[in-house]
Amino acid sequence: MRTLSFLSLGALLLGAATATHAAAPRTPAPDGAKVYFIEPADGATVGQTFTVKFGLQGMGVAPAGVDAPATGHHHLLIDLDQAPAMDMPLPMTDNVRHFGKGQTETQVTLPPGKHSLQLLVGDKNHVPLDPPVIAEKITVIVK
Repeated sequence: MRTLSFLSLGALLLGAATATHAAAPRTPAPDGAKVYFIEPADGATVGQTFTVKFGLQGMGVAPAGVDAPATGHHHLLIDLDQAPAMDMPLPMTDNVRHFGKGQTETQVTLPPGKHSLQLLVGDKNHVPLDPPVIAEKITVIVK
């Protein structure tokens, strides 16, 4: 059995780390595609649990994993100061919520205070479309 030198091991690890951060192929967005909030309105005061309804124009909704032309699925970005990487699959966190079954609305529970919401459409692999189909950020006040 051969032993790797520290230099070889370092090169191997660096190559593996670089491979995990390589850009994912992006799906072209249909011309004129737009995602938007149906509900709540920007500046709305809502209860701690409230309904968010997603709108999509110029393309269709399909579950994650479904490779159908001009389709994607919603992701809800909550209280993000910085947009996620647009060339990688979106992470699944409390602040980046996936609707990979093709859902077009959800119930959200947030603590009292001011919160930002934004919608972003991902392709079958949760990668944002190119160019990104992303809503204007809205603000809600949770009472």
